[in-house]
Amino acid sequence: MKIVGKFPNTRLRRVRNTAWIRRLVSENNLSINDLILPIFVRDGKKKVESIKSMPGVYRYSVDKLNLIMSKAKKHKIPMVALFPYTPKNKKNKNGSEALNENNLICRSIRFIKKKFTGIGVMCDVALDPYTSHGHDGVIINKKIDNDETIKILVKQALLQAKMGCDVIAPSDMMDGRIGIIRKSLDKNGFQNVSVLSYAAKYASSFYGPFRDAVGSKANLKSDKKTYQMNFKNSNEAYREVGLDIKEGADMVMVKPGLPYLDIIKNIKDNFKIPVFAYQVSGEYSLIKIGIKNKLINEESILESLMAFKRAGASAIVTYFALDIAKKLNNSN
Repeated sequence: MKIVGKFPNTRLRRVRNTAWIRRLVSENNLSINDLILPIFVRDGKKKVESIKSMPGVYRYSVDKLNLIMSKAKKHKIPMVALFPYTPKNKKNKNGSEALNENNLICRSIRFIKKKFTGIGVMCDVALDPYTSHGHDGVIINKKIDNDETIKILVKQALLQAKMGCDVIAPSDMMDGRIGIIRKSLDKNGFQNVSVLSYAAKYASSFYGPFRDAVGSKANLKSDKKTYQMNFKNSNEAYREVGLDIKEGADMVMVKPGLPYLDIIKNIKDNFKIPVFAYQVSGEYSLIKIGIKNKLINEESILESLMAFKRAGASAIVTYFALDIAKKLNNSN
């Protein structure tokens, strides 16, 4: 990059002197259209339950989803992402509850689609909220079996589509699942249901609070490094993305977010596909606790989200979605 200009003729502070000029020359902006709101659902009735490791985030019983969905609609959030807190007595080694048409996710989809039109619904395709061992797939001979897991994931994705899910989001990191899911959706008349692949999902230490939220942390006795990506690698992420695009992914996800801005930027620059970023639970909780303890201020939330836009993210899954949407609406 050639640097043009020389001091004192060039003074870059001139375009920082006032708020209005800073707005005029801003290279990146965040809007409500960039936000995806994650929602945790739980069993029971009239339940709104706080999550200790995620301050300000709650689990909702299906009949109480209107509390958070009405806020999402009011603030014009374009899409919500659903995650279940499955009761222990409904978990088993194969995660068969994922295929129950009356499970938490299926009931939540039906509830939202009946009462809140105009908001997209994204559903995770993975088995970890449903398995007694906490892994994303089926364990055979002490290993996560890729191909047997895909057989279940395809059924799970198809069920979610039948319930009304708009965006199927496989987060399991099994090889080849995108193509098989896409073919199954098309074959069964769901050509217009989108597939968002968690193509670059890293084996990260930032997932702890999420695993509390879905109730899989206590069950998980080993790591997920045989299927989630090594955080030391970047070229591997681009291979994953390329394969998933060839298999039919409409969009791709990078997870976690802030530690992987380089991955987001390179995917966007090289593949020219919508890239979503997930500001995961660990990122969220660190910022929230930092604000609570006055180590940082609330502007850090916007700063963290703007980093995703600067890197090239098309949309951001964030637990701050409602807070930021309120601020953006109030500023207009």
